[in-house]
Amino acid sequence: MGTRAIVRGVGHYLPARVVENAEFEATLDTSDEWIRSRSGIERRHFAAEGETTSQMAIAAARAALDDAGLGPDDIDAIVLATSTADLTFPSAATMVQAGLGMSRGFAYDVQAVCAGFVFAMANANAMISSGLARRVMVIGAETFSRIMDWTDRGTCVLFGDGAGALILEAAAGTGAAADRGILAVDLNSDGRHREILYVDGGVSTGTTGHLVMHGKEVFRHAVEKLADTAHSALDKAGLAGTDVDWLVPHQANLRIIKATAQRLHLPMEKVIVTVQDHGNTSAASIPLALSVGRHEGRIKDGDLVVTEAIGGGLAWGSVVLRW
Repeated sequence: MGTRAIVRGVGHYLPARVVENAEFEATLDTSDEWIRSRSGIERRHFAAEGETTSQMAIAAARAALDDAGLGPDDIDAIVLATSTADLTFPSAATMVQAGLGMSRGFAYDVQAVCAGFVFAMANANAMISSGLARRVMVIGAETFSRIMDWTDRGTCVLFGDGAGALILEAAAGTGAAADRGILAVDLNSDGRHREILYVDGGVSTGTTGHLVMHGKEVFRHAVEKLADTAHSALDKAGLAGTDVDWLVPHQANLRIIKATAQRLHLPMEKVIVTVQDHGNTSAASIPLALSVGRHEGRIKDGDLVVTEAIGGGLAWGSVVLRW
């Protein structure tokens, strides 16, 4: 017997402004066809002026609470994955805590860029397994539109803003792969690859900076590392690719998603894909896709779900869970 971190509720939020690919044609040497063919992206959402990461995270958190039938003070902790927090400090998570009216528990941010939500889930799982917390709100929220170089057609057309939230709750498990909840986690990083995906500014440099990406190198690492981490997590759970009901990958690029699914021997019918509507929302992309998949009735109780992501660092990882 042991304790598993099971899914209690899920929700998401997207800003009202929808930006179609064609909107970029007025300022960049690009086209709808060019963007779709290279990324699979058709549109994305951009935060309104004055709309912040924490505000979007609060909206997603409220949606998850409603889905779970819980109130703010039923939550013991908030772990918020973001690279675009409102302020240097305090953490965006504490702003969410206050915004929800949550008067107990604790909150903190995790920064692993696009892999942030996987790392945040690992944190939440560890706290629940150890008894430190019973219910943890795990959030991914980003306003990447604030760090784009709008003259770089190779990056600025790829990213969007949004937030997703997942509530994990302690439940008794048998220790078997048939349990509900998080069954295995695999985390990795390699700082030697910093230069292929980074923001060229920060607090200690005195500038905000813009996102810089060497797409071909990122693609090469992503396909290899995402498949490897998913296999590692499945191995830890005593499961195989044939056991997977849904792959819910980081929504960066449709070509990466398809290549990863192929390496896992999964048909695209078993992959939740939202990149066409959201673009790359970094740490928000997996919880957004989980929420969409669940509320569209595709992800059902008892389904085996694999999530995997890679981001700047490089940092990458995966989680195997049974819904």
